[in-house]
Amino acid sequence: MSTRPSATRDLALIASFAALVAVLGLPGSVSLFGNAVPITLQTLGVMVAGSVLGWRRALLALLTFLALVAAGLPLLAGGRGGLGVFAGPSVGYLIGWPLGAAVVGWLVERRLPAYPVWWGLLANVVGGIGVVYLVGVPVQAAITGTSSVVATAVAATVFLPGDIAKAIVATLVAAGVHRGHPVPPPARRERPLAGTTTSSADRGRDTGA
Repeated sequence: MSTRPSATRDLALIASFAALVAVLGLPGSVSLFGNAVPITLQTLGVMVAGSVLGWRRALLALLTFLALVAAGLPLLAGGRGGLGVFAGPSVGYLIGWPLGAAVVGWLVERRLPAYPVWWGLLANVVGGIGVVYLVGVPVQAAITGTSSVVATAVAATVFLPGDIAKAIVATLVAAGVHRGHPVPPPARRERPLAGTTTSSADRGRDTGA
């Protein structure tokens, strides 16, 4: 059975959610209390992608987004783009986006086709906040020359109220999607059963020989 329609659907979903993350950067960014890493809505897109697409497609969607940013497209909040952004203090958080989306998706997939709201929220907090911070905070400390990762982590708590609100919104959005218009699972390439072979006669019939 051909998987081409499913593969095409997967590519469309990956591109659509990469675009969603880009659109969420249009309102711009806010820097609070002099923190070198701005607050943006784009982490909401990271959580929604993981919650809706599953880990593989969410990972690819965020990697696609970052590849476009690296290519110079001004898709990050504030119109930032190019390789230079990957040398700044927020690079750890950017690297954490695809990892966080993948963790959210992996956790959500443990319960599908059901989507308990409490589990969805837990997945978004663990992946969309915990994993992103786990990568972002140490990298920020290293780039800014902060002597203590703990001090950087304490400074990053300014992000928590907004990120928790995003986790709640992402959970509610995903609950509506899974309830009303569940996204089909990714295309899988079919493999022959172990121990089976195709005879020369069968190959002749398949090719019309």
